[in-house]
This record gives sequence, structure tokens and C-alpha cells, in this order.
Amino acid sequence: MKSSEFVSYDGIGLAQLIRNKEVSGDEVIQASIDAISRINPQINAVIEFWIGEVAPNADKLSPLYGAPFLIKDLAITMNGKRNELGSQLAQGMIINDDSTLMSLYKKAGLATLGRTTTSEFAISTTTEARFTGPTLNPWNPDFNVGGSTGGSAAAVAAGMVPLAHATDGGGSIRVPAAVNGLFGLKPTRGRVSSGPFQDEVWSGLLAHLGVSRTVRDSAALLDAISIPAVGEPYYTASPEKSFLSAVSESPGKLKIGLVIDPPTGEKTESSISAALQKTAQLLSTLGHEIEVVQLDTGVSWEAFVFANAQFWNVNTAAWIDNVAAITGRLVNEENLEAATIAAYQYGKKISGIDILKAISTRNIVSRKLGGYFEKYDILMTPTIAKLPLKIGEYNKVQNDVDGLGWINHVFSQSPFTALANISGLPSMSVPAGFDSNTNLPIGVMFTAGFGLDAKLFSLAGQLENAAPWGHLSPQIWAGNE
Repeated sequence: MKSSEFVSYDGIGLAQLIRNKEVSGDEVIQASIDAISRINPQINAVIEFWIGEVAPNADKLSPLYGAPFLIKDLAITMNGKRNELGSQLAQGMIINDDSTLMSLYKKAGLATLGRTTTSEFAISTTTEARFTGPTLNPWNPDFNVGGSTGGSAAAVAAGMVPLAHATDGGGSIRVPAAVNGLFGLKPTRGRVSSGPFQDEVWSGLLAHLGVSRTVRDSAALLDAISIPAVGEPYYTASPEKSFLSAVSESPGKLKIGLVIDPPTGEKTESSISAALQKTAQLLSTLGHEIEVVQLDTGVSWEAFVFANAQFWNVNTAAWIDNVAAITGRLVNEENLEAATIAAYQYGKKISGIDILKAISTRNIVSRKLGGYFEKYDILMTPTIAKLPLKIGEYNKVQNDVDGLGWINHVFSQSPFTALANISGLPSMSVPAGFDSNTNLPIGVMFTAGFGLDAKLFSLAGQLENAAPWGHLSPQIWAGNE
């Protein structure tokens, strides 16, 4: 299978070829391995790869059966494979068991071929970990790929695999999707299991799914993993129809609240604002009603960041202590980056009362956002308010901030995305254009009411048909023979 053929199919398309015996599963896997071998040295998206295979107990009727796949090196474990969390502290760490999510990926017939880069302990929206080195954006390698799921996004964008695992605790699916020209959806809280080792990740802020070049691949992926494990603390039930079927269904006429500028008080960059307005115009021609909204979260921006800093830093501190106990390494500058140590030190000082206060803020924001969905079907915003920084720029402040200052820096780079994490709402980034000066992709974000992931898939499918992006390819592309 030639590279030019391989990159012309999404995961479902490759699975159909295998099912129809037009190509063997081994040929598809080899094409992906060849692409990784050839392209990865140029962008550093994949830490480790191997000749994988489809699990023997996989569902052969799965729409993704045989599709090549990569997993983020964080928040998921694969039996016998390293789990290093983008950090020297976890170097060589192996968890000899599949997490629930990994088991479901295997059952779906995905052929997992390797691990992708992440920011250290996922506390950043760039992927420039000291342990692995920076991951470069395939559209313009002078710029970062977003984070913390930057490796997965870069690998998919460059054509190494059609889809890859991703997590989102404050925008880590949607930010990399936006700046790599991909589709990425953060599911509703409780939709996907974090078991068996954890009930919630980051106090319920984090959700799993993936990034993909087509909407239908992400929908099929969510169908495959929306299955509760034994002992789940709570579970958001799936709709009667599949998420995959929702992609081809009309969303109906939607009333969409359009938010242009972030709650920081700053302005969205002009090229991003222009792409947002262009998408709003397209939605109007598709029959939807658009109304500009001045978003009120119920708390000040400073209070919002402060509450999130309590959740992020206390969870990071506990996580670091756990990893240090497993690996026997010290929590120091040799094994951790300055920002991670700042988060750790801040997190160790957080009290139970501090967390309860943060939960109170979370409740205020969640209730306030929920009220918007009594008037609007969807809230539409930029995914990020400013373009990605050049490689090396994002982390310059590491030595100058404490744990709160670091979270404030992270949130200033992506001020819209964390609203869906703190509220648990489903939220997606859809490709919406390019910045003419940098050639970097721009994403537009849509957020729906709790449990209404299918509504987002229907809208995304409509946008994908009306303004296709699948034929576009970056500067660094596996299809360039």
C-alpha cells in the first residue's frame, strides 16, 4: 500500500478496505509504520513505536477494525508498554495491565502502534517537554502543536495514523485539534471510563477520546469506548442511536449563541475572529439562527483561574508523589521541569477547605453555563483566542511563576476551553480556516448541553459536508512520496 493511498483514507475507510479484502491488515499497519519512520524524525510526535496487531478478541464488525492507532503517553496504560508521562521522573515506568480504556480500544480492533508525546504531566497547552524535546507543527514547524495531546495531533495531521488517543483536562483535545487542522471532541463527563485505577481524573475535569481527520472516526471511537466498567462512580448513558449515525443526521435548525471575545477581557486575534465570523455566516446559510452573546460565567476570570489551579495543582502533586514512589526517583529539578515543580509545591499546600471552595466555584460556573442552554442549543466560540507561540516561547515563564501563575499562563493561551471541563459539558473543535501569515490552522469550538454529544456530531457532520477540510494537507505530510 503506497503512502499516497494510505493517507487518502480515514480509519473507517481503511477498515472497509480490510473488510472487503482489498488490502490486508498487515499492509495497512506496514504503511502506517513506514509513515511514522519517515515523518516522525521531522516533527517528533511519536516517542516509541512498534509493529502492532489487532487483538485476537477484537470485534471484527467494528467500523474501526484494523485501523492504525497511537496512544498518548499519559492517562492510559497498555500492558507491557512504558508509561512515562512526558517526564524524566517516570522514565522506564511500566504498568503491567491494560486500563479499561485500552481494553476497549483493543476490542474495537484498533492496531496500536506506539506512544505519542505530551507535555510533562499534561499541565500545559504546548507539547515541549524537556524529557522528549519539542513536537513541531506539521503545518509550520516553527510553531508549537498545542497540548497536552500535541503528539497525537501532530501524528494524525501529518498522516502517520488516521486517528489517535487524546485526553482533555482543560482543552488538551480541542487545542491541538484546532492548531493542527483536525476534529476533536471532549465528551460529556462520565461518558468514558478512567478505570480501573482511577474513578475520576483531575477531580472530574479530564475526559478521554481522540483526534481525527474526519468527524466520523471520532464518532465511531466514542461509540467503542462509551461502555462503563464495573464499579464506576457515575456514568453518562449513551443515546439510543450511535454517535456514528448522528454524523450523517441533520442537526435541525439550531439557535447558536456566538461568543467572540474571551472572558479574560482581552480581544480574540483578528484572523481567528475572522474565521469565527465566516463560520457563523456559513451556519446562517445552513438555516441556523446566530445571536451574539456576552458570556457571563458567574465569577470573575481571576476566581475561575484560581479554582482551576486548586484542582490542577493538588492532583498534579498527588500524581507526582505516586510516580516518585513507583520509580524511586526524587522530586527535584533533575527529574521535573520548573513549572511542574511549581505546580507540585503549590499543590502540596492546598487544603481540603481550599478544594471545597474550588468545588463551590465549579458549581457556580456550571449552573451559569447550564442556563445558557435553556435559550441556546449550542454555544460557539473560538477554540483559542490567539495563535500558537513559536517553539521555545511558551515555556520562557517557567522560572518566574508559582503554581497559580503557571495555570494563569496556561489559561491565558486557551481561555475558552476549560469552561467545558469545569462544567463537564461536551465540546468540540472543528477546522475553520487558516492564518494567512503563518499558514496555521484555526479551529472553531462548539459546546452543547450536558449529554448532548450526538448533537455536536450532527452539527460537525453538516459543517464537514458544507466546508470540507479532509483534502487539505500540511507542509510535512506522509502523502508526499
